[in-house]
Amino acid sequence: MKNLPIILMILFIIIGFSLHILALMKVFPLIISTPLLFIGILTFLFYLNDRKRFRGF
Repeated sequence: MKNLPIILMILFIIIGFSLHILALMKVFPLIISTPLLFIGILTFLFYLNDRKRFRGF
Protein backbone atom coordinates (compact mmCIF):
# COMPACT_ATOMS: atom_id res chain seq x y z
CA MET A 1 0.00 0.00 0.00
CA LYS A 2 2.99 2.28 0.45
CA ASN A 3 3.83 2.22 -3.26
CA LEU A 4 0.27 2.76 -4.49
CA PRO A 5 0.56 6.57 -5.03
CA ILE A 6 3.78 6.10 -6.99
CA ILE A 7 2.22 3.42 -9.16
CA LEU A 8 -0.84 5.59 -9.83
CA MET A 9 1.32 8.59 -10.72
CA ILE A 10 3.45 6.55 -13.10
CA LEU A 11 0.28 5.18 -14.68
CA PHE A 12 -1.05 8.74 -15.09
CA ILE A 13 2.23 9.78 -16.75
CA ILE A 14 2.05 6.82 -19.15
CA ILE A 15 -1.55 7.69 -20.05
CA GLY A 16 -0.61 11.33 -20.54
CA PHE A 17 2.35 10.36 -22.71
CA SER A 18 0.26 8.08 -24.89
CA LEU A 19 -2.37 10.82 -25.30
CA HIS A 20 0.40 13.24 -26.23
CA ILE A 21 1.70 10.84 -28.88
CA LEU A 22 -1.83 10.59 -30.26
CA ALA A 23 -2.05 14.38 -30.24
CA LEU A 24 1.17 14.64 -32.24
CA MET A 25 -0.43 12.32 -34.81
CA LYS A 26 -3.45 14.69 -34.82
CA VAL A 27 -5.85 12.09 -33.42
CA PHE A 28 -6.36 13.81 -30.05
CA PRO A 29 -6.33 17.56 -29.26
CA LEU A 30 -2.87 18.83 -28.37
CA ILE A 31 -4.28 21.54 -26.09
CA ILE A 32 -5.66 18.84 -23.76
CA SER A 33 -2.81 16.33 -23.83
CA THR A 34 0.03 18.75 -23.10
CA PRO A 35 -1.31 20.01 -19.73
CA LEU A 36 -2.21 16.45 -18.69
CA LEU A 37 1.33 15.26 -19.29
CA PHE A 38 2.81 18.33 -17.58
CA ILE A 39 0.57 17.95 -14.50
CA GLY A 40 1.39 14.24 -14.28
CA ILE A 41 5.14 14.81 -14.34
CA LEU A 42 4.91 17.79 -11.99
CA THR A 43 2.89 15.95 -9.32
CA PHE A 44 5.21 12.95 -9.54
CA LEU A 45 8.29 15.11 -9.02
CA PHE A 46 6.67 17.03 -6.15
CA TYR A 47 5.71 13.76 -4.46
CA LEU A 48 9.22 12.32 -4.79
CA ASN A 49 10.81 15.54 -3.54
CA ASP A 50 8.50 15.91 -0.53
CA ARG A 51 8.91 12.41 0.90
CA LYS A 52 12.38 12.74 2.38
CA ARG A 53 12.08 16.24 3.77
CA PHE A 54 13.16 16.83 7.36
CA ARG A 55 10.11 18.01 9.32
CA GLY A 56 11.81 19.00 12.57
CA PHE A 57 11.95 17.59 16.04
